[in-house]
Amino acid sequence: MAKKQFAVIGMGRFGSSVAGALTNLGFEVLAIDRDEQKIQDIADQVTHAVSADTTDEDALRAIGVRNFDVVVVAIGADIQASILTTLILKDLGVPRLIVKAQNELHGKVLGKIGADKVIYPERDMGLRVAHHLISPNILDYIELSDAYSIVELKAPSQAVGRNLKQLDVRAKFKCNVLAIKSGDHMNISPYAEDIIREQDILVIVGKNEDLARLEIEYVEG
Repeated sequence: MAKKQFAVIGMGRFGSSVAGALTNLGFEVLAIDRDEQKIQDIADQVTHAVSADTTDEDALRAIGVRNFDVVVVAIGADIQASILTTLILKDLGVPRLIVKAQNELHGKVLGKIGADKVIYPERDMGLRVAHHLISPNILDYIELSDAYSIVELKAPSQAVGRNLKQLDVRAKFKCNVLAIKSGDHMNISPYAEDIIREQDILVIVGKNEDLARLEIEYVEG
């Protein structure tokens, strides 16, 4: 099976990071930006790099962007360019279109004009930092929807040496332990009798308000 091909538009910090990471994972990546200097800076890190005005439909047609499996629009502060680029890409028939939004209103517009997925990198990072500030035990926080999220929780001292049945996370917090990370090993189907050890990481899913109660319960340090 052929690997997916990606095009990333906008070589700011977020776009260049996405493009570089996809390349490192072995995918073919086309980097696009209207700024020639940014293209020169990223050229050695991706498969192809081209300078173009993505609000110009003819320019995007000439690049052949419709032939890519996924296009990521990571344009920075220029909301008008972001929206117009998204509209053109949708009209060109790009199979999957992922677009970075600056705020909720921008995101709503992007969704209405056809973005398959809208992402909020700054907001999401802010959420992760906030949850880590609540408790250093919170290693990661990922929103699944407006109501549900997943947290990675470093095993708190009060959980070490106890099993999942004794912790009873489901009954106490209405959350579910999806997995337990122990070093390089990932237990994706933990049993009630599995013992939590020091340095273990619990992967937990639940409603946001229930996870908030769980985080406060396990605040440490």
